[in-house]
Amino acid sequence: MNGLGVRTLFSKEMRRFLRVPGQTLLSPLITTSLYFLVFGWSLGSRIQEVDGVPYARFILPGLVMLGVVTNSYLNSASSLFVMKLQGTVVDVLVSPLSYAEILGAFVAAAVARGMLVGGIMWLVGALFTGFGVAHPLLALLLLVGVAAGFAALGFLTATWAGSFEQVNFLPTFVVTPLTFLGGVFYSASMAPPALRWLTRANPIYYLVEALRWSVLGRADPPPTAGFAVAAALAVGALLVAYAVLRSGWKLRG
Repeated sequence: MNGLGVRTLFSKEMRRFLRVPGQTLLSPLITTSLYFLVFGWSLGSRIQEVDGVPYARFILPGLVMLGVVTNSYLNSASSLFVMKLQGTVVDVLVSPLSYAEILGAFVAAAVARGMLVGGIMWLVGALFTGFGVAHPLLALLLLVGVAAGFAALGFLTATWAGSFEQVNFLPTFVVTPLTFLGGVFYSASMAPPALRWLTRANPIYYLVEALRWSVLGRADPPPTAGFAVAAALAVGALLVAYAVLRSGWKLRG
């Protein structure tokens, strides 16, 4: 393993998003804080509890999941796409790094950004709802797996994309709608039958509920379903991303 090369590429990716903390860290924090204040406080005054949990505390795991998913995806997607536009991706491909090391450095930096944003969001929300976490190690493991999966999806999207509009297609038209319909702000058991069916057919729902179980100690579906979805997403996306990177599709020439 080329440890120095991996650390160098990882450090470069970390410095890239840390140079603009207002865009990469502060912006998602403000957006999610507004979600928390508007939904948690406004609706929380009308909806006292959901499944025996105060409403503001109920929505916090879902907001953290949204932050981790979005930022891990955008970090790898935007970084690789800009490198494609600038023509510098070829320099990385001809460096003395294996394909696994290149992909690992990109994914690790994206996971770091997603976890950093998610951690800040959890700290802000916990100031209002309490810092207790029922299963901290399982929560961390779940979030790392989810972040790795979406970082790999971001890498794949940037490989395919020919414009910034295509880079933003997945978070705008897929991830955000699925997240909002994934039980972040409501319980599937309380929803009308049509919405309940739509929610339970949504894979994001099981990720949110697994994190909710890890934080609160209770959830609607079995948490094993969420961990299985996270594992399948991470392994599947990473394997496909590795195969695409190895083929050089849309990256060479």
